[in-house]
Amino acid sequence: MLEAMKKRRAIRNFESREVERDKIETLLTAATYAPNDRMREPWHFYVLQGESLKRYEQVALDYLQKRFPAKPHLVKSSMEAITKTPLIIVVTSAIVEGDEGATKDNVFAVSSAIMSMWLMAEQLGLGMVWRTRGVGLVHDTALHDFIGASGKEQLVGTLCIGYPAEEIAAEKKRTPFAEKTTWL
Repeated sequence: MLEAMKKRRAIRNFESREVERDKIETLLTAATYAPNDRMREPWHFYVLQGESLKRYEQVALDYLQKRFPAKPHLVKSSMEAITKTPLIIVVTSAIVEGDEGATKDNVFAVSSAIMSMWLMAEQLGLGMVWRTRGVGLVHDTALHDFIGASGKEQLVGTLCIGYPAEEIAAEKKRTPFAEKTTWL
């Protein structure tokens, strides 16, 4: 397991081939085994492929052009993250009305679900990157509205998934745990 975690990388360049439905379902199954407080299972997954992905491209383009009107090069490079991705899964977390603590716990659970998907993607020969800012549109209402998420859901991640079109980079240097650990 530790070796699998060490190998995990954010993959941003994908082959153009589609991800098979059974592999998508395996990713989603892996997510549902993530730990979650009181078995609330606070996640919801919105799968974008084909036509829905094309429509999302327009949503992202409109957002980026509005946000960066004087930076067309930034808009263009950001859009490549979507136009060259065969599968996007948008993941939301349930908001527990009147309980900020439970709402935060739900985000933690959904983050665990995303990490489970990431490790499973590696096992299936897929690459993935978890986006939040920019084309991830997690901090804007455009994607929330586009997927039809309810007012009781908050976006946690936009997962770009596909077959890697790049060589997996060598292990990145990490700060040793001893430098970030206090033994009490």
